Amino acid sequence: MSGLADDLLRDRVVLVSGGTRGLGAAVADAALRNGANVVVTGRGAEAGAAYVARARDAGGEAHYVPCDVGDVDQVRAAVDRTVELYGRVDALASCAGLTSRGTLLDTTPELLDQHVAVNTKGPFFLMQAAVRDMLRRGEGGSIVNLITMSALGGQPYLAPYVASKSALIGLTKNVAHAHRHDRIRVNGLNIGWTYTEGEDEVQRRYHGAEDGWQERAGATLPMGRLARPDEIADLVVFLLSDRSGVVTGSVIDWDQTVPGAYDQ
Repeated sequence: MSGLADDLLRDRVVLVSGGTRGLGAAVADAALRNGANVVVTGRGAEAGAAYVARARDAGGEAHYVPCDVGDVDQVRAAVDRTVELYGRVDALASCAGLTSRGTLLDTTPELLDQHVAVNTKGPFFLMQAAVRDMLRRGEGGSIVNLITMSALGGQPYLAPYVASKSALIGLTKNVAHAHRHDRIRVNGLNIGWTYTEGEDEVQRRYHGAEDGWQERAGATLPMGRLARPDEIADLVVFLLSDRSGVVTGSVIDWDQTVPGAYDQ
């Protein structure tokens, strides 16, 4: 568990959707390093058990709850289980996502529905359940939604992904505005190209990538490499913590390109 360690989330209860692998696991790791009690969700029981074992070996307090974020009942059950375990949800990091390919012309209604279910509907009902618990206790809370730079337009082959993630930007701001007087802060991160297990699978499956693709791809970028999950995770923890102050309704572009800027 590399990265910054502090007490930013000391004794807080943090729920991380998609927290058993990739960026979600990095967020869960960072929360643990900062003193949180963490509940991770995911679809694979084996990956969940492995994450909990690794976290506990490192001295952290973690639990796994099975959850497909595309299923509203499972989403609500994950929040309920977190409350059963710890009595509350102090913070939510919504990291689960679907990135399968589709253009405007070849996307089926079923494919669009899948993206909306995971990338929009899932976070919607995760926030609903978490905010209800925060309101019940009257102690405020913090939420961070992991979004994507592609939500600002994206590639032609990401049409359903872009549609579902763009909606999450508006939803993040709407919920932040609605619950600012409840001291519930809601922010988002538009993530750029990051190397994770999931991204490796996507590049190999859809783009014929071979071993070493991440180094070759990184060499074409301004900083000479892809982003790392632990870097993003540290910022997520900062936003979830009181250290980020009164910030709410912000969607931060976390990338090495600048939208709207041109060389010529």
